[in-house]
Amino acid sequence: MRLSESAPSLLDRRALNRATLARQLLLRRDERSALQAIEHLAGLQAQAPNPPYIGLWTRLRDFRFDALTGHICERQVVRCAAMRSTLHLLSAADLLAFRPLLQPVHARGVQAAYGRQLAGVDLASLASAGRNLLDAQPLTSAELGRRLAERWPDHDPQALAQAVRAQVALIHIPPAGTWDSHRPAALATAAHWLGSPGIEAATPEVLIRRYLAAFGPASAKDVSVWSGLTGLAGTLKQMPDLITFSDEDGAVLFDLSEAPRPGPDVPAPPRLLPEYDNLLLAHADRRRMIADAHRAKVYTNNGIIRACVLIDGFVAGIWKLFSTDAVAQVRIELFHDDVRKKDRLDLETEAMSLLMAASPSAKTREVVFGTLSS
Repeated sequence: MRLSESAPSLLDRRALNRATLARQLLLRRDERSALQAIEHLAGLQAQAPNPPYIGLWTRLRDFRFDALTGHICERQVVRCAAMRSTLHLLSAADLLAFRPLLQPVHARGVQAAYGRQLAGVDLASLASAGRNLLDAQPLTSAELGRRLAERWPDHDPQALAQAVRAQVALIHIPPAGTWDSHRPAALATAAHWLGSPGIEAATPEVLIRRYLAAFGPASAKDVSVWSGLTGLAGTLKQMPDLITFSDEDGAVLFDLSEAPRPGPDVPAPPRLLPEYDNLLLAHADRRRMIADAHRAKVYTNNGIIRACVLIDGFVAGIWKLFSTDAVAQVRIELFHDDVRKKDRLDLETEAMSLLMAASPSAKTREVVFGTLSS
C-alpha cells in the first residue's frame, strides 16, 4: 500500500460521490456492451428480474433489453446467489471465479437462518443429493425441497433446499431472470449449466480490485458490506499497488491508482436507478449517495430497496413504473418540491425514454410528478 508521508488526502462526500458515479457509468452513458458492463460492475443485484435491465439502460448508451435476454439465454450471463448470498446477474466467468471465494458467506448465512432446522443433517450428503436431483432435471426450490424431504423427512423442506443452495452454485434457468418473468425459477447446478471451462477461483486481492474499480474509493468495511466476506482489512493493507485517502470522518479509504476520481463539481445528470441497485447497497457508509434523512424513504423495513431518482448525483426521490397493455406510466415522487425546472425536464426525458424501452407496445405513455409526504 502506497502511503503518503503526511496524512492521506481528504475526499469529501461530493468527491466520493463523483468518483463512485464515474465508476458506476452514471456521469455519462457508456459505450460498453451489456456483457462488458456487467463484468465492469462486478455483477448486478437481481432479486427481481426487471431491475438489472433498467440498471443497464440507465448506464449504457445503446442498450437494448433483448441484448441482455440474449446473453442470459446463451449462458454468457447467469442469475445466481453470489455476494452476500443474494441473487445477482454475473457473467458466467465471474460467477465461476467469485463463488468459491464467497462460499464461507453462503455457509454462514444458511447456518444463521436454518441452523436449527438442519441439525443432524450431514451437509455434504445433502449437497450431493441436491446435485444429483438437479443434474437429472431442473427443479424449482420448492420442488427440490420436497424431493430432499423424501430422504430427510424430519426436516423442513425449505431449509433443505436452502442448504443445497448455500453449498452448490444454482443457476436460475431462463426465462427466469429475464424481463417480466415472475414465475418460480427452475434451477440447475452451475457445473451442469455451464460445463467445466476451467475458470480459476478469484483470490481476495482480485475481488477487492474488481470492487474498487466499480465502487471505490472505499474502506475495508465497505468491501465487506458488498461481498459479505470478513477479515479483509489486513489484505487491503498488504496490497502494494493501492493508494489511500481519508473521508470526512477520518476513515481510511483504499483505491486503485489509475481509477477515475473526477472533481466534486463535475456535472452529474439526473438518473433513474432501479430497485435494489448496487449503488445503494455496496458501502457501509452510504452518505456518498444518500443523506441519512432520506434513508427510511428508500430502505424499507421488509428489505425492499426502492427505485431512486438521482439529482446532482444524490438520491432526491423515488419512482415506480406502472404498465398495462394500454398505459405505461412512470410516477416520480421527489423529496422536495424546489427541484430546478431543468432537472425536472431532464427527469421527464429520462422517464419517457425508459417507457419507450420498457413498454414499446403501450398505446399511452406518461410521466407523473409528485412530492413524497414525510
